Amino acid sequence: MFELLSERIGEVFRKLSGKGRISEKDVDEALRQVRMALLEADVNLKVAKEFAARVRERTLTGEVLESLTPAQHVVRIVNEELISILGGKQSYLVPAGHPPSRVMLVGLQGGGKTTTAAKLALHLRRSGQSPLLVAADTRRPAAIEQLVTLGRQLDIPVYSEDPKVSPARICADAVKRSRELAANWLVVDTQGRLHIDEAMMGEMVDVRKALEPSEILLVVDAMTGQEAVRVAEEFNARVGLTGLILTKLDGDARGGAALSIKSVTGIPVKFVGVGEKPDALEPFHPDRMASRILGMGDMLTLVEKAEKVIDEKKAREMEKKLRTATFNLEDFLDQLQQVKKMGPLSQLMDMIPGLSSLSRKLPEGSMDDKQVKRVEAMVYSMTPDERQHPEILDGSRKRRIARGSGTTPQDINQLLNQFRQAQKLMKQLESGKARGLLSKLR
Repeated sequence: MFELLSERIGEVFRKLSGKGRISEKDVDEALRQVRMALLEADVNLKVAKEFAARVRERTLTGEVLESLTPAQHVVRIVNEELISILGGKQSYLVPAGHPPSRVMLVGLQGGGKTTTAAKLALHLRRSGQSPLLVAADTRRPAAIEQLVTLGRQLDIPVYSEDPKVSPARICADAVKRSRELAANWLVVDTQGRLHIDEAMMGEMVDVRKALEPSEILLVVDAMTGQEAVRVAEEFNARVGLTGLILTKLDGDARGGAALSIKSVTGIPVKFVGVGEKPDALEPFHPDRMASRILGMGDMLTLVEKAEKVIDEKKAREMEKKLRTATFNLEDFLDQLQQVKKMGPLSQLMDMIPGLSSLSRKLPEGSMDDKQVKRVEAMVYSMTPDERQHPEILDGSRKRRIARGSGTTPQDINQLLNQFRQAQKLMKQLESGKARGLLSKLR
């Protein structure tokens, strides 16, 4: 979402880096370009102006202007101010004094409220909680069916009643049911509309009274830009929001809502949706988001994703294989499949310092997950002996594998080259400081 903004700001910093010293004129020109980049990203005008003014005030000091590395000082100041407009620090869910804690999700139709409810429940369960989903969107019967289906897929209980029952009554009954199930969190999917109206807000107020939620979270589509900010202001004025969930942050919109919404409304972003899969909901970290916008990566999130999918036993076995130089194509395929579980490859590259800008320069489709499927097809078309000893692959074997996988012998050669490069990389990682770093991450 922030690709163009990152590119523009990165260009500004590269120009500053080329100067030994910088003047007030250099600062003003750089901030003019940064402000234009923010406005092009659909950031609120007032937020963009205040951001630039704060950066200018902090930059025009003797410490920065007289420094031998002024560009580094400017990057640090911009990073700190970006963190500030994004919320400053992570905002957590606040549990109730007495269980069950209750999260009421509100929003317009089309913002992803129902799927987000299931994602949030899954996040809570993985955090050691016991959630109960509540289907209180009786205006759209399909929403009840959708939530029940999602709950069944994720093995999370769902409380629902006849659509003729009022949402407020459903919520009151759900609280009783949660105590029977020993659920300590209720995640309530409420009614939405295509637009804000009095009837909708009246229903929201009734549900809030019946539920007495500890959290009221607005689910809003990040791709709607400044419209998302306006919707947040409206809901906050009527029902009192405690936080926001921005969906579709993996989309190709300009990202202005994420950068504006906290400064304009005062409401913190608590979670962001980064994909369609049930686990594609992440806590929002302002510092990590600022780092990604500035092209500095997000290694903490990358490590957290790895910890969720990498089997510790398999990791130890892989370490042994690396030490004994027995890393083969089966291991190569296993590593690719584990990486695939962590999310789209393009998203993972954006989290690695120095690779976010590189990923945008790669040919289209080179980071596509379809490439991983092609590798899977080629490896599965090999015999066990060929996977364990790829050096035996001659021309006739390659032609047979190509026919079996729907590829060409050239594709097989490319795979073998990638495998040899991976072998070299693994040996490098297993040696010296890299080995110490990996052991800490594990």
